[in-house]
Amino acid sequence: MATADLLSAHLDHRRSWDEFFYVYPVISRRSQGVSIGVNLNPDKACNFDCVYCEVDRKTPYRVKLVDLPVLAGELEEMIRIRADGRLFEREPFASAPAAWRRLNDIAFSGDGEPTTCGVFEQAVDLTFRLRNQHEPAAKLVLISDSTMFHRPGVQAGLRRMMEGPYEVWAKLDAGTEEYYRIVNRSRVPFDRVLANIEATAKWCPLYIQSLFLRIHGAPPSEAEIAAYAERVNRITNAGGRIRGLQLYTVARPTPEAWATALSNPELDAIAAQLKDLTGLPQQLSYGNGAA
Repeated sequence: MATADLLSAHLDHRRSWDEFFYVYPVISRRSQGVSIGVNLNPDKACNFDCVYCEVDRKTPYRVKLVDLPVLAGELEEMIRIRADGRLFEREPFASAPAAWRRLNDIAFSGDGEPTTCGVFEQAVDLTFRLRNQHEPAAKLVLISDSTMFHRPGVQAGLRRMMEGPYEVWAKLDAGTEEYYRIVNRSRVPFDRVLANIEATAKWCPLYIQSLFLRIHGAPPSEAEIAAYAERVNRITNAGGRIRGLQLYTVARPTPEAWATALSNPELDAIAAQLKDLTGLPQQLSYGNGAA
């Protein structure tokens, strides 16, 4: 398969499929398989405003709230569409090699922060049941900024996920409050993010997912990465169980022209520094700045 075709497959992360409101498929570059996305923020509301976020908030949303029966119907149909091969009759999925056509996961990741959804717990439960019925080996994945991990309904949803194959990817893009404000541009205090990750990781082993990039041409400084490592070590020293660090950079166009991808050597240098400072396992995903 041509490299250009493979790039087309995994760079296309449009959160839409025909007339579906909540469910969409992507080819995941990290898992090298199909990921079925569950968008619990169809209104595109988010408590972060990341400089690298690719969500199109200029186009009006079609529906504001999550309708659980509709979500269940869409998810069950998407599972069938992948299983019977119809998914791969159109691009970019037709470009995916056979090895990448397996269902790796069903991920709560969409146009905002999924744990802010008022029916998060119920959405997890129905997804859990449909996964077990049709694709029991597929993981349930939550990609989250961790700001709502203290909510009882979110914790109940996480505990439900933990009853089967699961992963939680907790976002942490900074080591200092100042850099957090620059990159994530959130009104949520940085201390709350850190406290929620630490408290949750004590009973729910999770991954730290971090996007590092160039801001106005400059990668994060060694001091910023050292501060990040200190935050991570504080979590593990307190009893938090971090399964690994997912380190990546920009792979698609960003809304801010000054937010650009790291080169492969720059990401490698950050990974080497963090390996030395934390000793944690790493997964690296490179972007569009190979030089």
